[in-house]
Amino acid sequence: MTDRLVLLHGWGATHDDLIPLGELLAQSHGQELEVISLEAPEQHPSGFGRQWYGLFPPDWQAVPSAVTALRARIEQLITEDCPLERTVLLGFSQGGAMALDAGCQLPFAAVISCSGYPHPQWTPPGSHAPVLLLHGADDDVVPVDAVEEIWGRLQPDRRRRRVVAGGHTIHDEAIDAIREMLREHLN
Repeated sequence: MTDRLVLLHGWGATHDDLIPLGELLAQSHGQELEVISLEAPEQHPSGFGRQWYGLFPPDWQAVPSAVTALRARIEQLITEDCPLERTVLLGFSQGGAMALDAGCQLPFAAVISCSGYPHPQWTPPGSHAPVLLLHGADDDVVPVDAVEEIWGRLQPDRRRRRVVAGGHTIHDEAIDAIREMLREHLN
């Protein structure tokens, strides 16, 4: 069986944005870890980068169809050799919000949201994959209060969080927590 890590980039980035993180995690995983970085379907309004849905102003009406489309893309990745139960979904910022929304509906090994936020209508099912929330204490893009809002919606025995020093990025301390989550849920 192959382990897999699926990456979802943030607003205005492209699928290339998280590939160095994926490669770093794959090198330290200790067994084969396939890394797939998905690209958001919409052009960012600046003309550079991509978005999962419009964000400024937030187009919350577009979220359900964006999540449905992402789930369909994820389900196309399923193989006998690598089922979702051997896959971790990791998203950053807007990708973190998408990872929570789509990932908690599917039988992933784990879901990791880095600097993510909850969609207003998001309610995870009663039984969802283990979730790791990572956030910078000084994040000036997605305030750290988002962690508390997500935390309150997740099942108590299926959640963990770590708030680290710094802003809107994935810090070294967060990378250590991601490695730990991969070891725990993919071994």
